[in-house]
Amino acid sequence: MSITKTSKGEAQVGYFESRPASDFYFKEILYEKKDFKATITINRPFNYNAYSTTALRELATAFEDAAFDDAVGVIIYTGAGDRAFCTGGDVKEYEREYTARPRDYWKYMGLFSRYLESIMNAGKPVIARINGMAVGGGNESQLACDLAVMAEHAYLGQVGTNVGSVACGGATQWLPITVGDRRAREMLLLNERIPASQALEWGLVNRVAPSITCNGVFIEKASKEQIDKAMSGSDGYAIDLSRLDQEVEAMCQKLLLKFSECSRYTKQQVNFFKDFAWYQTIGHARDWLSTHYTSLEPLEGMRAFVEKRKPDYMGLRQRAATGGSSEFMWGAYKQECPSCKAAGIPEDFEFCGKCGKKL
Repeated sequence: MSITKTSKGEAQVGYFESRPASDFYFKEILYEKKDFKATITINRPFNYNAYSTTALRELATAFEDAAFDDAVGVIIYTGAGDRAFCTGGDVKEYEREYTARPRDYWKYMGLFSRYLESIMNAGKPVIARINGMAVGGGNESQLACDLAVMAEHAYLGQVGTNVGSVACGGATQWLPITVGDRRAREMLLLNERIPASQALEWGLVNRVAPSITCNGVFIEKASKEQIDKAMSGSDGYAIDLSRLDQEVEAMCQKLLLKFSECSRYTKQQVNFFKDFAWYQTIGHARDWLSTHYTSLEPLEGMRAFVEKRKPDYMGLRQRAATGGSSEFMWGAYKQECPSCKAAGIPEDFEFCGKCGKKL
């Protein structure tokens, strides 16, 4: 709460006065407010800007502050560096924390929902400045935004069925109304990369900005080979985000020269189908995902990610096809020890885990 003075010198109490961005001591995001623009940056480049549980809390707080600040007219959302906008949830954290305590993933999904809803309900235009790859929850994050400007070297994609999860934190809800049913299914089931030119053609983004230079000169419509060289910094090729920033700034200026209340209600009305799909499904998704974390698919998928190997997809299929368990690592909890009468022993165990006798 703050106290300000009216033009007549009278005291006026306000609960939503503008606060400096420096008031917030964020650890995993950067926050800046200037010239009626707020910029929120996921600052985890060491992890390709994958959000952690802490980052989700900080992101929701920053979006709420920007939403309530009358000195902010447009919100820019981006990632640190030039490799990644956001790569979704921190799979290492998932493997370490949530496959061990699946009930906590329900709580985590509550934070994730709050974060995405803070974007959708900001009451102000949110521009996704896609400075690098946006995959998994990163693509869902940019879908939650109102507008998107994408660097040409970046790509979009979903990864859920690759890692033992389901992209029901926005992608299954919003891709069909953004790109159409068939294209949505292609992204969600095949998990292939969508390059910038294709993203623009499909309507996943509004603008694509050149981001590849050769000896300091921008290349329009760079090829995959040129992008690869720029990513590795070879043969004089490099990544330059200045044209991306120009496109974002031009869009900001156009948005600022509009009436704020009309813009807010326009956003609310256009959100109808996005809100409808989201609120009809996210509660169910939250429960299903937390329950699914008790099974073998996320354990195998996320452990494979951490161990930098391919998941054993066919091994799980073979288990199910031959009458085994594809849900439990050591089979269903069906055996009973004839010696000590311990129950609930996995059916693949040969010895009792309590007394050590052969089963």
